Amino acid sequence: MGQVPPDGGAPSGAVVSDADRNVSRETPRNVSRETTEKYHDTPIAAAAERASQVLTKGMAGRLPRPVEPRIITVANQKGGVGKTTTSVNIAAALALHGLGVLVIDLDPQGNASTALGIDHRDPDISSVYELLLGEITLAEAMQASPAHERLFCVPATLDLAGAEIELVSMVARETRLRNAIDLETIRAHDIDYVIIDCPPSLGLLTVNAMVAAREVLIPIQCEYYALEGVGQLLSNIELVQAHLNKDLWVSTVLLTMYDGRTKLADQVADEVRRHFGDKVLTTVIPRSVKVSEAPGFGMTIIEYDPGSRGAMSYLDAGRELGMRASSTGQEDGTA
Repeated sequence: MGQVPPDGGAPSGAVVSDADRNVSRETPRNVSRETTEKYHDTPIAAAAERASQVLTKGMAGRLPRPVEPRIITVANQKGGVGKTTTSVNIAAALALHGLGVLVIDLDPQGNASTALGIDHRDPDISSVYELLLGEITLAEAMQASPAHERLFCVPATLDLAGAEIELVSMVARETRLRNAIDLETIRAHDIDYVIIDCPPSLGLLTVNAMVAAREVLIPIQCEYYALEGVGQLLSNIELVQAHLNKDLWVSTVLLTMYDGRTKLADQVADEVRRHFGDKVLTTVIPRSVKVSEAPGFGMTIIEYDPGSRGAMSYLDAGRELGMRASSTGQEDGTA
């Protein structure tokens, strides 16, 4: 047996493999190979690898395109449940999966516009306000998002705050958005999904969103009072079904702000699944600081931190939503 050199290298005369050479070049000499393998298996390294796969589209893959564009309203009159976060990140996930997506921001706060990198404070920007009043067309209102080449947004400005008052006296006030969504423009821009982000209320803007859509996605946070107000939302959906849009149905429920460290989160998730059944996505969105930080940088979580748990969860939720048949609830007409 050869002697061990003082620098800790291989014994003289020993055969050194390529793997051993790589380890010796990339790690300090006093670190064992076992320690090196553990280092490469750390959460940070795993997140970096996931981020690389997402950014190179290796993990996202492609989803089948729906036969007709799916128009989905994201609604829950309770504030702070993740409506806007869900709208923009599901949209980004679908775009990364190879689909064309348009987000219509119906919240006067304009948070969805901000998260998609659209400066909705620009006084010259065309917005959903002018679209609802019939002053511009959908093609003129659409803005390309820097988040993805297949992602578009109709931004909201502060003018939208007074839209509900102005709409009250207008003819066909509940159908303004539906009439403004021009299917020829949708097809011309190769849009597969239209996602409408609603304000935290059950006012005229939300009614317009429900009349314009065929599906409703309800985000529900895994916290106390999770189902508070959902009954009123379902009642409103039934009223819209009965009088304005018979094709409307609740297709999807998404559990958000899930904290696996608490029993409460599991109890709420079980209660929601018991109430809504298979409409609840298998994927749950964890409570995450990164998800909350992303809009502050004008980004979705998938763009801001693609290797994070939040990004992975929304990618999975987007894939699950895309793989579900859009006709299930429409056949039985249930909400």
